[in-house]
Amino acid sequence: MVALIQSFEFSASHRLYSGSLSEAENFALFGKCAHANGHGHNYVVEVTVSGVPDPRTGSVTDLPRLNELVRRQVIEQFDHKHLNVDCEEFADLNPTVENLARVIWGKLAGALKQGRLSRVRVWETPKTWAECDGADEPG
Repeated sequence: MVALIQSFEFSASHRLYSGSLSEAENFALFGKCAHANGHGHNYVVEVTVSGVPDPRTGSVTDLPRLNELVRRQVIEQFDHKHLNVDCEEFADLNPTVENLARVIWGKLAGALKQGRLSRVRVWETPKTWAECDGADEPG
């Protein structure tokens, strides 16, 4: 088994805020990230595809197809958007980096014809990232 990891980037803004918490609780939990107008990040998304390399090509997956899939399903959907406002996936879901990793997993799961999606990792900052391996995800 071999893992291929491809990185992608997009820029987006978001507000971390839970409607089930008071304003004071939101600011205590999320700090300045709870401000009404939000804030932005330059996200890095790592997509890991695992499998046995094809004996003819030596590849785990069709890389151009993977790049196109991520461009269409993730980058075009989230790049230069306010996640809370512009993206239906986050209309009722707090766009934390954890939830962003889960949503991206859902957009990519089952879409590969060669290899198996084994992890999605989303870097929000150089020291903060979340990953999803799909173990508890539908699809």
